[in-house]
Amino acid sequence: MKIVSLNVGLPREVMWHGRAVTTGIFKEPVAGRVALRKLDLDGDGQADLTVHGGEYKAVYCYPLAHYEYWKNELPGRELPMGMFGENFTTDGLSEDSAHLGDRFAAGSAEVLVTQPRLPCYKLGLKFQSDDMVRRFLASGRSGFYLAVTREGDVGAGDEIKVISRDENAVPVSEVTRLYIAKRYDGEDVKSLRRALRVAALPESWKEYFRERLDRARV
Repeated sequence: MKIVSLNVGLPREVMWHGRAVTTGIFKEPVAGRVALRKLDLDGDGQADLTVHGGEYKAVYCYPLAHYEYWKNELPGRELPMGMFGENFTTDGLSEDSAHLGDRFAAGSAEVLVTQPRLPCYKLGLKFQSDDMVRRFLASGRSGFYLAVTREGDVGAGDEIKVISRDENAVPVSEVTRLYIAKRYDGEDVKSLRRALRVAALPESWKEYFRERLDRARV
């Protein structure tokens, strides 16, 4: 597992549907070593800190393998690294193999898997398509966020090494599926209860799933 491309970008103002929008979704690959701090990478930033960035979303990862899928889905579209707003374009680490609470070393830093990405309208802005948010979520190719448990420096080509795996073993892909599922069966309820036991899952996600479980019981 490794970081194929390290991508950063500061917020910029762009026009979308006739109004000015400030967004940090535009990321570009950078060479060399970059400091990874508690809240973000040097040279990176988010526009709306109420929904982006922060301790539980310090780094956004997107698997390289998904680029082939989107090349088929979006023929003729150029897809440079960082196109999906990710900081780490990863090889060998996906939503199926990364579990909530898993800990990894990258460069001299250490990170923790916290949650899937839920796309907002700014992904549509990036692709100039209102339909992109729906297609992205429906594809199951969400990518995932990391918290930084030890600051350090990282760079393209760095190996991503497993430090520990969370005992509840809830894949990121399972969390995304449970989020968008219309109803739950018995196995889904078991998965949800495992997810609720993961300390790394943010409280906002836990509240959402507890409400879903309460409604399911009713």
